[in-house]
Amino acid sequence: MKGLGRHLILELTGCDQRLLSDVDFLDDLLTKAAVASGATIVGKYSERFDHGQGVSAIIVLKESHISIHTWPELGYAALDIYTCGENIDPWKAYDLIIARLEPENVGAFEVVRGLNVLRKNLQLQKASIRDG
Repeated sequence: MKGLGRHLILELTGCDQRLLSDVDFLDDLLTKAAVASGATIVGKYSERFDHGQGVSAIIVLKESHISIHTWPELGYAALDIYTCGENIDPWKAYDLIIARLEPENVGAFEVVRGLNVLRKNLQLQKASIRDG
């Protein structure tokens, strides 16, 4: 890694709706994913929304965070696995999450984070990307 951190962005579809609604299952999943990656957990928070509208959960790591946001009615989950440091492997967290959620489809990509990396690879300008 030549940046400050590694950020996996995951899009999962075709997941079991019951699992995506189960806050205890998701808390356990993120906890085990953090441990699998070699990260150090410093905090946790989760919220199940009314009327089956899903769960948002985050594990705060000494080395960054792992988060999930679910839409059970769509069988969809969005996850971020962001880790810093040379000894943490976000792909180990990814493997565990995929094995437990068993999505039909997975979209995943990795971004190496760090301002110098971004300047070199994306040629960022001061204008916001939202400015069109």
